[in-house]
Amino acid sequence: MTSERRTADDYAVVAIASSAGGIHGLTVVLGGLGPDLPVPVLVVQHLDPHHRTVIADVLSRRTTLPVKLAEHGEPALPGHCYVAPPDRHLLIAADGTLALSDRELIHFLRPSADLLFESIAGTYGTRALVCVLTGAGNDGASGVQAVKSCHGTVIVQNPATAEFKGMPESAVGTGAVDFVLPLEEIATVVRNLVKTKRH
Repeated sequence: MTSERRTADDYAVVAIASSAGGIHGLTVVLGGLGPDLPVPVLVVQHLDPHHRTVIADVLSRRTTLPVKLAEHGEPALPGHCYVAPPDRHLLIAADGTLALSDRELIHFLRPSADLLFESIAGTYGTRALVCVLTGAGNDGASGVQAVKSCHGTVIVQNPATAEFKGMPESAVGTGAVDFVLPLEEIATVVRNLVKTKRH
């Protein structure tokens, strides 16, 4: 296998979506990902759009990964975590820069996991790795189908271990899922996948 082929097969990004119960889920997953992670991590957590959020501060205390609210036009750096701000969709461009959008709500939501996942699938194809954690509703389900249709990789928290089962059950129900895992195992699998695909 040529080095060019290995480079083409590398993961380019990890995206994580959560809603109700998601702060705990995110702290567990992010807490297992170190700053040496060779890709950026993008997070959609459904937040109250009417209140200032402290999610980046909260998550920063639980992980060695630098965490911040995403800003429009900034580059997504490896080993850093970017959280969609309240009431803004988060997208990523082919050059690795982040974009924020106030386009219409998707399933009454902004930010939308579906929109982020579809953006990643369209930009990175096989190099996309996405995770769906606890949450009510079905946000993320059509997004994981988009990722799988581009031969990316999908991980979903086992609904039996989720505080709210709606999002993970909807994702599993698509049949477009590669791994259904207990929350505590997701970070290890993400790290192993990224490492394995790079070597």
